[in-house]
Amino acid sequence: MARIPVLVKPTDNYITGTGGAPKIKNPETGEIATDRDTGETLYTVTVMQMSDGRAEILKITVPESGLPVGLTAGVMVRPVDLIATPWARIFNGSLSDGVAYRVSRLELAQAPAMAAPSASAETVSESAAAVKKAA
Repeated sequence: MARIPVLVKPTDNYITGTGGAPKIKNPETGEIATDRDTGETLYTVTVMQMSDGRAEILKITVPESGLPVGLTAGVMVRPVDLIATPWARIFNGSLSDGVAYRVSRLELAQAPAMAAPSASAETVSESAAAVKKAA
């Protein structure tokens, strides 16, 4: 199956819609999914990716060791080693397809800094203070 590395641009923003929830391998039995190589429990995190004026919802699989402490809904994160895997299957005569996303870990990211006040805004504040002092 094709595994496609996904470019995570520095200008992209990723915000969690959910914290990590254990990934279910078999809904009928409730079996939890584990990594084939390490046996580590896998989690699903819903993330909104905002890039170039567009927003997409991604369900990303993350190993337990890749979940940062404090991960909750509404937190900005940075995916590390984001991989997309296209998939398709026929179930009861109907084709289902999509893209599965996986990362090695999610890192907590800082919110974008607020712009500093412009020089003209500072000048107005200083002028107002000077007028108040003179009065």
